[in-house]
Amino acid sequence: MRRRHTGWAVGAAAALLVTGGAIAYTAVEDSGGPSTRTPDTRSADAGFARDMAVHHQQAVEMSYIIRDRTENREVRGLAYDIAQTQANQRGMMLGWLDLWGVPKVSAEPPMSWMGMGDAATGKDGALMPGMATHTDLDKLRSLSGKQAEILYLQLMTAHHKGGVHMAEGCVATCEVEAEKRLAQGMVEAQRSEIELMAGMLKERGAQPIS
Repeated sequence: MRRRHTGWAVGAAAALLVTGGAIAYTAVEDSGGPSTRTPDTRSADAGFARDMAVHHQQAVEMSYIIRDRTENREVRGLAYDIAQTQANQRGMMLGWLDLWGVPKVSAEPPMSWMGMGDAATGKDGALMPGMATHTDLDKLRSLSGKQAEILYLQLMTAHHKGGVHMAEGCVATCEVEAEKRLAQGMVEAQRSEIELMAGMLKERGAQPIS
């Protein structure tokens, strides 16, 4: 059983401050030094950092929603871990974009760096595969207790599956070693959480959304 966590906002802010202080050093050291080409705005490195930062932001948002919709310690503990981890990673990716001097927003459709482009964009606010729609988020805000827990776990499972697909794309095509390692870590951690959430859904008599 996970411990109940408190002080979410303070913890997330502290994580981002620590991350911000290490961003420049890590990216310069691990990208190979001055001789390595800086990623440009159309590179897989920049595309992944941009898109995953948006993807992560929604995971953080959903985790903060469920925090206020349930008292279940296990679900709140999972949500806390996801919010902290993904806020931290999002800070790293936005920092890299600053370091590389490329825009955080692109005119290119999401996931163009993976060759998906317009095919990746869904409807009702779901910008990338796995992302929840505006309707999904409104429904999550309207529920409480077990019903909210089930919907959160279903939405986050789908969200993680989309994130794993994108992270695998970066592992295969990104050039900055620090970013490739971050992406590989996302694949492993999110696959583990997908298994955990499958068990939590089963305990509640529910299944992931296919």
